[in-house]
Amino acid sequence: MKFRPCIDIHNGSVKQIVGASLIDKGNQAQNNFVSSYDAAFYAEKYRKDGLSGGHIILLNAKDSEYYEADVMQAELALKAYPGGMQIGGGMEESNAVSFLEMGASHIIVTSYVFRDGMIDMERLKKLSALVGKEHLVLDLSCRFAGDDYYIVTNRWQMMTKVRMNLNTLEHLAEYCDEFLIHAVDVEGKANGVEKEVVKRLGERKILPVTYAGGVHSMADIDWIRTAGNGFVDFTVGSALDLFGGVIPYQSLL
Repeated sequence: MKFRPCIDIHNGSVKQIVGASLIDKGNQAQNNFVSSYDAAFYAEKYRKDGLSGGHIILLNAKDSEYYEADVMQAELALKAYPGGMQIGGGMEESNAVSFLEMGASHIIVTSYVFRDGMIDMERLKKLSALVGKEHLVLDLSCRFAGDDYYIVTNRWQMMTKVRMNLNTLEHLAEYCDEFLIHAVDVEGKANGVEKEVVKRLGERKILPVTYAGGVHSMADIDWIRTAGNGFVDFTVGSALDLFGGVIPYQSLL
């Protein structure tokens, strides 16, 4: 288990938001923290401290007037830490290679490989072949609905019909290098992890997997270590002191 750092970018700024509050119309989100520093500041810190495998997430839709500003911030970060961070948000066949050329180690994809609530295997196979399985992360962020956890797309705003479970992970592992899973109902709230999600990820080691959502204390991190059987990596956003929270970054180092 290791700490995976993050840089979330919304409306051209490094932020921490409440995930469930994100709305494309009007580029709205409930902010927990808006940084006065650019994305390069955080990427350079992660590079100096030897923290690899973190992720940059562009939170605006591709047709948003802020998307290009998000990309500009991401490019600063990728140049500051070439090969050290992954990137997601609006990734598809037309632009995936360009982000790898900017310096991303992996492309993180969700929405592009879903259609009509189901996985579009043709798109997934083409994208995996284009960038290489070793450069692709599938974001299978999920929320509970009715009877189970289901994958959500379009910046956590659209439910799919695909369950986030062991069968899904095994089915998709052939086409990617890692999984990233935000527990959307607790994302950005810093009031505890979604325990059932962590337990599922810890059931069997299929591919490297990073859990995000709700971490608010070192006790939460200890719980992830135990429930995740030592191989579920984690990220801390709003609760991290770098982003106005209470968990000391130095303690995670």
